[in-house]
Amino acid sequence: MSQSRIGILHPGNMGVSVAASFKTAGNEVLWASDGRSEATRQRAQDAGLNDAVTVRALCETCSIIVSVCPPHAARDVASEVLGYGFNGHYVDANAISPQIAVSLDVLFASAGGSFVDGGIIGGPAWTSGNTWLYLSGSTAAEIASILAGGALGVACIGEVPGKASALKMCYAAYSKGTTALLAAILAAATHYGVREELEDQWAQDDPDFSEQTLARIRRVTAKAWRYIGEMQEISATFQAAGVPGEFHLAAAEIYRRMDGLEQRSELPSLEEILLRLIQP
Repeated sequence: MSQSRIGILHPGNMGVSVAASFKTAGNEVLWASDGRSEATRQRAQDAGLNDAVTVRALCETCSIIVSVCPPHAARDVASEVLGYGFNGHYVDANAISPQIAVSLDVLFASAGGSFVDGGIIGGPAWTSGNTWLYLSGSTAAEIASILAGGALGVACIGEVPGKASALKMCYAAYSKGTTALLAAILAAATHYGVREELEDQWAQDDPDFSEQTLARIRRVTAKAWRYIGEMQEISATFQAAGVPGEFHLAAAEIYRRMDGLEQRSELPSLEEILLRLIQP
């Protein structure tokens, strides 16, 4: 496969690893520095990404644009790209509902472009076998063959737009939804004075469960701000399938109460997190 010119929006902690994987696969990867933070600039420089400066220039230069951003910004990023007349392949790799993916497919098709629905499962893709990008849509197989070859595993799972997003939503509904549930359980147990007894009972069921749970809740505070929108997208996904979505709306509220705890050099204590949940 010949080298393709790929634009990445934007090289955050996840996006820069995705971009690096595309480079490893033999592609030229560009980004747009205009309006981005110094931290983002440094990440892009360290990864060897070429700077197109503006999103407009990125759209005029690249045949493939890959969007990796918080879910609440996904539609705005897509609209900006469409506004510049982009008619190449647009890969939305964000945590959005299948319904939004289908609506974006219609918009890009009407503009003469190609929409590829994507879902990333796993953390930043620096090591092979830990992170996967699932793609669906009419040109997903073609794009998968271009993006594959780096540390990021890439797989086409069909021609139906929304399928990759549905997989991402269902996976995250468990992996991130249960973390919110466990945090709420511990907060309630703390309020009623039975947290020690609860952890003792968990230890009888599984000696490692309590320690792993406490660490899991502390770690998630680093991304709580990002998971608010993701839980809302999961709720919408469930409701469209006829499944109650209220649980993940509650999970979104759990993460909203954690928001802001990530702005420090050390992870917050569990006691501080639980206090946030009990006294929002």
